[in-house]
Amino acid sequence: MRLLLVEDDDHVAAALSAVLARHGFQVVHARNGEEALQALLPAGQDPFGVVLLDLGLPDQDGYEVCGKIRKRSSTPVIMVTARADVRSRIHGLNLGADDYVVKPYDTGELLARIHAVARRRTAGEETGPNPLASLAFGPVRIELPTRKVSVDGQEVQLTRKEFDLLALLAQRPGVVFRREQIISEVWRTSWEGTGRTLEVHVASLRSKLRLPALIETVRGVGYRLVPSSL
Repeated sequence: MRLLLVEDDDHVAAALSAVLARHGFQVVHARNGEEALQALLPAGQDPFGVVLLDLGLPDQDGYEVCGKIRKRSSTPVIMVTARADVRSRIHGLNLGADDYVVKPYDTGELLARIHAVARRRTAGEETGPNPLASLAFGPVRIELPTRKVSVDGQEVQLTRKEFDLLALLAQRPGVVFRREQIISEVWRTSWEGTGRTLEVHVASLRSKLRLPALIETVRGVGYRLVPSSL
């Protein structure tokens, strides 16, 4: 798999590239946002499987780079940053990032997340929710064939994982989904570290839909969609 590593620190990039190469990745290193965007342009090459994007870039903010990448490519983006607060994570996911890794990170964790987003890209939308139906709950409408969500007729922009998470809960309203089950079906992994990512995605969904009571946290168990809250 080709991987685009966006990292301005050459020493960090060299060490990480060596690790990734040992695990079968072909790494292309970009030192700033402009180099990253240019690397995504050439035709006639195998597409990148994942973009590993450091947010502390010298020429432009990493969030800005993520937004530009998402406008021109569907390649999964994993943000890497020292910013650990939930607000920063939600902001990154709202811009289209597929995952978010906080420094310092364990190499095994990073590899697991890379493989997870790569599997979702390979599986594509065919493995997503049932494409033959649409769902409606009060002002919320979920169009499964086109993967679109609207509230009061206004389309809400969701990332792929946000949509899959919402669609999973919506197909069995009122039923509590265990955290492990959600992680297995949406992230297609049993890796325990994905739990924090799930929490961030739920928070992002609540924020985007502006219906915080729609997705209920069942403490110690998981989440469920509550249509009666609308």
